[in-house]
Amino acid sequence: MKLIIQIPCYNEAGTLAIALSALPRQVPGFDTVEWLIIDDGSKDDTVRVARENGVDHVVSHTCNQGLARGFMNGLEACLRLGADVIVNTDADNQYNADDIPALTAPILACQADIVVGARPIETIEHFSLVKKLLQKLGSWVVRVASKTNIPDAPSGFRAISRTAAQSLMVFNDYTYTLETIIQAGQKNMAIISVPIRVNKDLRPSRLLKSIPSYVKRSIITIIRIFIIYRPFRFFGTIGSVLLGIGILIGLRFLWKYVGGEGEGHVQSLILASALLVMGFQTLLIAFVADLLAANRKLLEDIRFKTAVLSQNKSIDSGGHENG
Repeated sequence: MKLIIQIPCYNEAGTLAIALSALPRQVPGFDTVEWLIIDDGSKDDTVRVARENGVDHVVSHTCNQGLARGFMNGLEACLRLGADVIVNTDADNQYNADDIPALTAPILACQADIVVGARPIETIEHFSLVKKLLQKLGSWVVRVASKTNIPDAPSGFRAISRTAAQSLMVFNDYTYTLETIIQAGQKNMAIISVPIRVNKDLRPSRLLKSIPSYVKRSIITIIRIFIIYRPFRFFGTIGSVLLGIGILIGLRFLWKYVGGEGEGHVQSLILASALLVMGFQTLLIAFVADLLAANRKLLEDIRFKTAVLSQNKSIDSGGHENG
């Protein structure tokens, strides 16, 4: 059994050595433990620091492609290298590496396909009130969209089985955390959460450049999640609300018209007609979006089967990543 611990990196020369020094070389249940970093177009000495501190494999991007792309490219590299389980962690040493055995144990026991580390959010002092509230909101949205029970959906500290990693595909360029859980829920994967510890904050979050920017991008991410993974529910709800309001306004106009006051409320008839048309069109969009979602699932299945075949051939032929 092989475990590969991957770390997405972007200009992490200042903290990477600390994070790597805490990583284990032996984890119960695994014969081999290897380290891999994804250098996402770093301009500093991230790669040099990684190699000096014993990293086995380096995946390099010529330019910065974002956290989500780095995460996915890391998974693909780990699969090509024959990983049976992949642990994802951060280069800023946010997560306590001593909890890696707790993450991998449910997968080894065939109890889970993905294990997400749940941070003690309420007790983390460097998390602002806004960030804590958005964390709760994001986790709630993910629970609704995925029908899972993950209390800390934005956590990047997670263990992923080989089969689960082969099935994942991230569309969001901002972050992978929420979307991968929703996909796991939709694909009926076994996904659980285990409590983990966190370390002292070494640097500000790269995702939290400013509160307004974080709020904006988080809201956009949440909306996109519902559009992509619950399109009928998203558009159907909007269409139903528009139709409902249109019907109520139309009934009000009819009541006034029967009472002989219709001439003074023609604007209500116009508004009701517009809302009814908009509601009907939105419901049509809901059906079309649902069909597109079904087509996307079929394409994901094809991609999964193709990936499995190509990765197995790569392992059989002795293929390896840049190390």
